Amino acid sequence: MATTCNVTTTARPLPLGLSSLVSVIAAALQSVVRALKNRRDARLLAGMDDRMLADIGLTRSDLHDAYAEPLWRDPTDLLAGRACEKRRYRRGSLLTPRIAAPSLAPDVTLEKQRARRTTRHSV
Repeated sequence: MATTCNVTTTARPLPLGLSSLVSVIAAALQSVVRALKNRRDARLLAGMDDRMLADIGLTRSDLHDAYAEPLWRDPTDLLAGRACEKRRYRRGSLLTPRIAAPSLAPDVTLEKQRARRTTRHSV
C-alpha cells in the first residue's frame, strides 16, 4: 500500500518594505538599460554629416555634449532638448518683425473694438 502525500506550498508575499525596494531597484535598472540602448542608437547620429545634423536641428557640439554625460544618463534627452530649443528660437525669430516700425495701414480690428466700446458707453 503506497501512500501519497500532497503538499502544496504557497509563496509568501514579500514584506512591504522589501517589495518597494525591489520595485525601485527594478525601475532604476530599467532606466539604465533604456539609457544604454538609446546611447547605442544615438551613435547613428555620429555617422551623419553636418548638413544632415543641421536638418534635424543638431550640431557636432551637441553630440559631444550628449556623449559626455555619464553612462546611466540618456543622451537622447539632451539631444531632443537642444533640437527643440533651436527650433523654438528659429520659429520665434521668424515670427517677430525684423524692423520695429509702425504699420502705415490702419488696423481695422482695432477700429472696430473702439467703435464697440463707444457704443456701449453711450447707451
